[in-house]
Formats: sequence, C-alpha cells, structure tokens
Amino acid sequence: MFSKTTLFCAAALSCAWPLSAHAAAPAQTPTAAQTATGDAPARATYVLGPDDQIVIHALDVPDISEKAQRVDQNGDLRLPMVGRIHAAGMTLEEFEAELTKKLKVYLQDPDVTVTVTEVRKEPVSVLGAVSSSGVQQLTGPKTLIEVLSQAGGVSADAGPTVRVTRRRESGGIPLPEAVEDPTGRFSTVEINVRALLEARSPEKNIAIQPFDVISVPRAEMVYVLGEVGKPGPVPLSGGHSISVMEAVSTSGGVLKTAAPNRARILRMVAGDPKRAELNVDLQKIMQGKANDLSLAAGDILVIPDSTGKKATTRAIEAAIQIGTMIGTYGVIH
Repeated sequence: MFSKTTLFCAAALSCAWPLSAHAAAPAQTPTAAQTATGDAPARATYVLGPDDQIVIHALDVPDISEKAQRVDQNGDLRLPMVGRIHAAGMTLEEFEAELTKKLKVYLQDPDVTVTVTEVRKEPVSVLGAVSSSGVQQLTGPKTLIEVLSQAGGVSADAGPTVRVTRRRESGGIPLPEAVEDPTGRFSTVEINVRALLEARSPEKNIAIQPFDVISVPRAEMVYVLGEVGKPGPVPLSGGHSISVMEAVSTSGGVLKTAAPNRARILRMVAGDPKRAELNVDLQKIMQGKANDLSLAAGDILVIPDSTGKKATTRAIEAAIQIGTMIGTYGVIH
C-alpha cells in the first residue's frame, strides 16, 4: 500500500526580503516551502492547472500507476480505464477523490495518492525599480513578496507604492481598495511598499496570478546641490515631499565652506518656463529659529559657498539633466 507522498516544487524559491526579514505569507496561500514539503495545507490548497505533471499511485491499477501524466492545455487528463478528467481547478485532494470515485467501477476500495512532480511555469511581469526587471517565470503559487524577491528586491530609488494589475478573467484582486479600469478588463491596486515588506500589512501580501503585472514606480526626486557632503538627487521614497533638513541630512550635511543663510529653493511653476526662486535661511532653520520648509518633487535646493561664486538657474538644470553634480553655487542670477 502506498502512503501519502510528498508534493514538491521543481524549483523552490529562497526569498531574501529587501527591507525586512519578518514579512510573512498570508495563511490561506501555500508558500514554496509548504509545497516543497508536501504538508497538509499545501495538498489541500494547491490547485492543478495546465502543464502540471503528476504521478498517480494506485494500488492494483498498473495501467495508470507510477506513470507521469501531464495536464493538457485544456486542463484535462486522459487516463486508461477512467477516461477524461478535467483536473484544472481541482486541489490534489479533490482530484484524488474524483479519481477514487471513477476507479470504484473496477475496485471495491481504491487506494489512490497523487503527487505533483513538476509544476507549471507561469509568466508574471515585474517592472520598474527592481533589481531584475522583466518577465518572471513562476513555478507554483507565489505571493507578492516572493515575486518581488525573485526579481531581486526593490531598488533603493523605489517609490512608496507597488502597483498590481490583473486581468479580469484571473479574478478580482482580493483587497477592498482594488479598482477596475474603465474598460472593466483589469483590476488594479496600489500597496505601500514599506508596510508590505516590514510585515505591517500582511493582508496585502496577496497571491500572485499568472499574467499579473507588478509595477514598482521609481521615486520622485529633489536635488540638493552646492556645499553639502553628497550633492545630488534625493529620492522621495516615503511620499511626495521631504523637509529641507531631511534633504540636507540625507546629502551628508552642510560643509564648513557653505553660506547656509543664502540658500535657495528653485521650484517649477505651472505654465512658466522659469523656476521660481525662494530664499531659505538654512542657518536659522538649523538653529531652530525658523520653521523647516518642505521640498516637493523636482525642487532644487542650492546651498552656496561663502566665496560668492555665481551660477545661473539654467546652468544648474543643465547639470542635473546630464548627471553632473555641481559642488559650489553662489547667488543665483
């Protein structure tokens, strides 16, 4: 008599969380580790589909026992003695029960166990601020965190959200904030990346379906130039704004050669090709004598040096566009 055998994945995924090692898969979804060890939850929840390969262990039924069988593209299995069974959509336990029922025509008490020996690969697109952007071939059920990990994790310049888009025929996204597009063909949801990866929103770690598109938009930027330790772009990874002090701190702090009382914010104005210039007395802000200010996406914070060197707004923008980090600016014309 055959005992219950293990269900395993052809390629188990080892996940390394980019922001947290504590993120957990939702309880209702079997993880790769569960599938690999063949425990009861995986057997009860893993759903067969086209291109899965199984082996049936059926005592006293040599015509079908110990032979690899692959579910065809229609989701069917055609077996000697029992004929066609539509296996797609059944869990392993449900398929075993259906096969046992059909074999009762020939045997008084059929003993049947089914093992998945090769699970189907299914494409999922992972785009944007991840280490390995492109199409990921999934093997077996995966959660959102597992797919992001398989793509190498989110990049340092990732924005605050991850967007999942799903074809309507794959079912709706099981989150209350998910919305349909105007055509009704797709369901979309945006999820806070940090809360997801730090396991503060475990219910958002949804099971990913074949042909889902996972987009991680890159963060919007502000730019800190001039007399700071690390002049350059500062990503708004936590939202849509950042304070002047936070931006300066992220950029390595103000150098001794700076004139912080003559700092400038250059800000785009809708419908105006020229940036507006806002005077900022950074020295008073650092001393707690003035309120901190917010920088919005696209703002340029310029901290000049004390020698009075000058550079135009146009030159600053050109330097940003070509990726040149300018170290010293004085009064802006």
